[in-house]
Amino acid sequence: MSANDRLPRVAIIGRPNVGKSTLLNRIIGRREAIVEERPGVTRDRHESEASWSGRRFVLVDTGGWSERGSDLDAKVSAQSEAAVAEADVVLLVVDATVGRTDEDDRVASLVRQQPAPTLVVVNKVDDTGREALIWDFMGLGLGDPFAISALHGRATGDLLDEIVARLPEGAGVEAELDAPLDDDLGDEELATDRQALMDAVTGGEVSVALVGRPNVGKSTLFNRLIGEERAVVHDMPGTTRDSVDTVVETELGSLRFVDTAGMRRRARVDSGTEYFSMVRALRSVDTANIALLVIDATEGVTHQDQRLAERIDAAGCPIAVVLNKWELLDTEARHDVTWQVGQKLAFIGESPVLRISALTGKGVTRILPALGSAIEAYQTRIPTRLVNEAIRAAQQAQPAPHGARVLYATQGATQPPTFTLFANRDLPTSYVRYLERSLRDRFGLGASPVKLRVKRRD
Repeated sequence: MSANDRLPRVAIIGRPNVGKSTLLNRIIGRREAIVEERPGVTRDRHESEASWSGRRFVLVDTGGWSERGSDLDAKVSAQSEAAVAEADVVLLVVDATVGRTDEDDRVASLVRQQPAPTLVVVNKVDDTGREALIWDFMGLGLGDPFAISALHGRATGDLLDEIVARLPEGAGVEAELDAPLDDDLGDEELATDRQALMDAVTGGEVSVALVGRPNVGKSTLFNRLIGEERAVVHDMPGTTRDSVDTVVETELGSLRFVDTAGMRRRARVDSGTEYFSMVRALRSVDTANIALLVIDATEGVTHQDQRLAERIDAAGCPIAVVLNKWELLDTEARHDVTWQVGQKLAFIGESPVLRISALTGKGVTRILPALGSAIEAYQTRIPTRLVNEAIRAAQQAQPAPHGARVLYATQGATQPPTFTLFANRDLPTSYVRYLERSLRDRFGLGASPVKLRVKRRD
């Protein structure tokens, strides 16, 4: 169970384009959810932790609830209904400039069926001249409405006071973290104690980012991995806009799976929403412990797949290549795609290649063992003695040119394994790559990136 699972939940719901995401951004103090002046930008549930007056809680931003009838609208609305069912407090956001609508009435009818207290939040009341507009929303039957401006922050503090007052008693109370450490502890024990505190704050989960081009099946795989319909899945490219994450308890421990928006070439990013989606996807890659590069096997390895692999490799996290829709290929096509992976993605080394069908679940069970091996290699710590034995053996098998020689080597960091080589002169790049392969083969580092830093010692 993650830290967020133990916190009370506050669901932000309402029809499309009433300012739900703007309100979330205002409360947490940063632009986390994507905001754009047109309906339908938010589609998945998006969770962010917030705090006010010593109480912590999880804000759940949802897509606009609608009865317009399309398949995608129905799935987005189902996400809103699921968020309401799990909430301790519900914020029903409405638009003062539009007034009360039939859809507002239908959403109000939905939340009245739930036991959680509901606050009617009348947004876009940017000045006192609009305050009289709020009383029409008394007809929703959910009590006195709150007049706010999420964009300008007007009255959001009063709203937060009321939210905190409605939270379950004792839930989300912030712990005192300023107690002094035991002075009798040694350095190692102090480090352990601080690490335990960090794990308590972060949850200690390993982050797994699902990355790929639009419409390759990332959200379908994400739902398959976490075991529930959490991300909206639809056959229209670009359905996922924000990065969505869920923590799953596995035999490997807590894994945080992050479903990211599909990334296209920058030249093809033609809207503000797509730009910010790409920024968030790249941020998820930068903070991930491991990435699943999802490729549509029916299209083969494209140039954009290569660019994404390069971006993940530059971030320094291991890569597992996932060839989705494998069941749609005949034998000849399967051989061709396998050859493409070997040729076009050779630079990512010995990354595992997993052939699956996210839709049927075939082959998905192989992902967890592959993650386990990659995580183990990523966190490997090798004793200095063994590192130097491996370097000496590699140099004896193939000496460096021009009398160059590594005098001493040590592993300075993990995640990824990082080695410092002290040499008597500069080492050619090709020879450094040879030493990297030698270390990788000797210690079974597999898919994990390996970094070598060469320092000259005269």
